[in-house]
Amino acid sequence: MFTGLVSDVGTVLSVAGDESLRRLTIRAGYDPATIALGASIACSGPCLTAVSVEPADGGCVFAVDAAAETLALTTVGAWRAGTRINLERSLRIGDELGGHLVTGHVDGLAEIVSRESVTAGAWGPSERFLLRAPKDIAHFIAKKGSVCLDGTSLTVNTVDGDTFSVLLIPHTLEVTTWGERRAGDRLNLEVDLIARYAARLSEAREG
Repeated sequence: MFTGLVSDVGTVLSVAGDESLRRLTIRAGYDPATIALGASIACSGPCLTAVSVEPADGGCVFAVDAAAETLALTTVGAWRAGTRINLERSLRIGDELGGHLVTGHVDGLAEIVSRESVTAGAWGPSERFLLRAPKDIAHFIAKKGSVCLDGTSLTVNTVDGDTFSVLLIPHTLEVTTWGERRAGDRLNLEVDLIARYAARLSEAREG
């Protein structure tokens, strides 16, 4: 379980394998002594398992395996050496829940329709992103609700059919990969866990 609060930005060092299974090595700033084999790490949204970890200058290099479904349904299949990804370690009992409950199970891919600067304060501009969600999961997204995009917990500002908007403050743009995002980019989307279960209960009652 995660919160959608990015704790590091890692860089993919290598990708090996084929469409059925790929191993990715990722450089991060985490202390290798704190990552156990089998640990879950959210990598730009998808929850992946650490299968190896080694110390490196300033942090560590860890490897994860991505199976066919992950490669097909998320952006992981497009990652190459040099790709930067948002990272989050799994929650521990007693950790602060600063974002919202995130499972690391991606529901689909959202596409950025547009990006625009909306304010320019002392710490730089905030940016509004308009995104399009897959039609089969768009109904889970609600104004003022939460979504997880590329592993980042965000509040939905507006909803219009299958499009919705989020606002990124300067700090988030700086410490995540959002500063690099542009129109046409696709992002891993996980809808709010509570919204998903509420919809399922409603369907069950109607049935």
